[in-house]
Parts: sequence; structure tokens; C-alpha cells
Amino acid sequence: MSVTTSMPVPATGRFIAAVHHFPVRVYFEDTDLSGLVYHANYLRYMERARSDMLRVVGIDQRAAQEDGTGVYAVTDLKIAYKRPARLDDDLMVESRVTAIRPVACTIQQRVRRDDEILTDGEVSVAFLTNRGRPTRQPKPWIDIFSRLMIGEDINP
Repeated sequence: MSVTTSMPVPATGRFIAAVHHFPVRVYFEDTDLSGLVYHANYLRYMERARSDMLRVVGIDQRAAQEDGTGVYAVTDLKIAYKRPARLDDDLMVESRVTAIRPVACTIQQRVRRDDEILTDGEVSVAFLTNRGRPTRQPKPWIDIFSRLMIGEDINP
């Protein structure tokens, strides 16, 4: 009898009440000499969560880049560090769309350990041509962000 086994897949998030939840575990490489997560790594966690959020709702960033539609670029970032994370902590990055404009959107993000907020951030991104010029986001994408902003759960 032959047994088929499938390889594990990378972590992915999901939406709960229009908020994207993305799990992260703290590894040794994420920490500094004090054993705490190095501050820049919270930005990496948030970036992964934003990319996963788009993937989960069906936005293919790679295809948009390759076909010349455009790419997102961070234009503004605010982050408040409230509590440290440590080696082997299980964290959750929560992402919520809070503003949409024709060429940009804003996403509020939090990194939590259980009920504790570790970081609180807000990221604004602009949609750019492959040559770096602002351009309108694709209408279907704006529609998805609009549905998220009104609290519509859009799990596939």
C-alpha cells in the first residue's frame, strides 16, 4: 500500500470580522543580544502580514508587477513599540484597511502576544507603475479594500 504525504505549506493568515490575522513565531535570528526581538523585525512581520492579506483576498502582487500593472511602495510608516517579544513567542499580526484613495491605501497593524499589544503601527502605501510613478489601483482591488473597510468578512 502506498501512502501519499504532502509537504507542509508556509503559514498563512485568515480574516476574522474583516481583520486579517497572520501568525508569527519568534526565532533566534529575530532577537538581539538582549534576547528581545530586534525592532526592525516587527516591520518584517508586518510586511509579511500585508503581503499575505493581499494574497488571501486574491490580489496577485507578483503578476501585477510582471504584467506591468504596478507595485505597492510604502510612503509613510508610524510604529509604537509597547512591549518586547522574546525567543519562541507565538505572535499574531492583525491588519485592517483604514483608508482607501485612488492611488493609495492605509493599513493599521498590531502585533500581539495573546491579548497584549506589542507594537501598534500604521502603514500607507502608494500604487506605482514599474517606473515609480503613481497610478490608480486596479478597480477590483479597491472594491476588495472597500468591502474590508465596511467590515465585510471576505474569507475565500
